[in-house]
Amino acid sequence: QVQLVESGGGLVQAGGSLRLSCAASGSIFSINVMGWYRQAPGKQRELAATITSGGSTNYADSVKGRFTISRDDAKNTVYLQMNSLKPEDTAVYYCKMLIDWGTYNTAYWGQGTQVTVAS
Repeated sequence: QVQLVESGGGLVQAGGSLRLSCAASGSIFSINVMGWYRQAPGKQRELAATITSGGSTNYADSVKGRFTISRDDAKNTVYLQMNSLKPEDTAVYYCKMLIDWGTYNTAYWGQGTQVTVAS
């Protein structure tokens, strides 16, 4: 059974920084894509950033230049460093991992962590 556990959310003033972590536990062969998504109140869940097993990254335009995604495959962990936070970054942040089982992939989601940016 694979579980994703997130940490690092909280309340921060505008202009501040937070670092989110998401660790996968269980018997895992390898992880293809890792990513962070977010959902603000009353809005649909949207992509924030992704990183492939080869290290290629992709960011939403709204977070480019402020957020940095990274991964540690030895720890099955993905990070999201968030700098210059804005009130509009307030949302529940979810990690997602596409786990490779050899002949197929399965997507797993974390439980979500709240990020609140005060103006």
